[in-house]
Amino acid sequence: MNYTELFEQIKKKKSFLCVGLDSDIDKLPPHLSGEEDPVFEFNKRIVDATAAVTVAYKPNIAFYESRSVEGWISLQKTVRYIKEHYPEILIIADAKRGDIGNTSRMYAKAFLETFDFDAITVAPYMGEDSVTPFLEYKNKWVILLALTSNKGAFDFQFFENGGEKLYEKVLTKSQEWGNKENMMYVVGATKAEMLGGIRRIIPDHFLLVPGVGAQGGSLEEVAKYGMNAHCGLIVNSSRGIIFADKTENFAVRAGEEACKLQREMEALLKEYHVL
Repeated sequence: MNYTELFEQIKKKKSFLCVGLDSDIDKLPPHLSGEEDPVFEFNKRIVDATAAVTVAYKPNIAFYESRSVEGWISLQKTVRYIKEHYPEILIIADAKRGDIGNTSRMYAKAFLETFDFDAITVAPYMGEDSVTPFLEYKNKWVILLALTSNKGAFDFQFFENGGEKLYEKVLTKSQEWGNKENMMYVVGATKAEMLGGIRRIIPDHFLLVPGVGAQGGSLEEVAKYGMNAHCGLIVNSSRGIIFADKTENFAVRAGEEACKLQREMEALLKEYHVL
């Protein structure tokens, strides 16, 4: 999926919602325990209930690889299901990989070729040769960690040298590696007030914004500081949608929560003249 196609989906669905498939097997509705593959069955029902208002899905790889082979199978089945039934939706591997060139090349092959994800989150702190192997895949996206929403972000990301913070250095330096057509950035919703400064460095790139919902980030603040003429935002909600209910109605409730966010997003897209 390219930049234009992603923007077209946002306009069509009047949404910039990403649903995080952080499918912790210990938190699934109990009635799914008898299924052959409870995680895949859970994901499938969540996807079916939310696809009409969703432009991206983001499986957090940790919840799958922690289950060994069974987890990888659940993940592969999930990606294939979305590709088959909802091919217009971006699928992001929230893997946070990044290593020396040869290793990154294998990570890139694993997620962007073998699993056929459309995008992958990458840690940039080993520099250019740890990122560029991911950029070799046409119509795939690299999503660099820039300014994250966790408390520990203050340990390193705000370190300042010569008037430039470390996360700002990531934004400026990485412009030499990719462009708005193949690179996005993770910017946490709990740091929304800093989006204005980030937009001065990268005015046109898409930002993947976690932290709305359970983590307390404000969608209105994210849009105020981060939205551009092409929306430029993919806002993720995970627990607030997928674990809104643990009964047999869990998928219905997930759909309701996703629709609630979509309505808010539609209003913001109109307010900032994107629609």
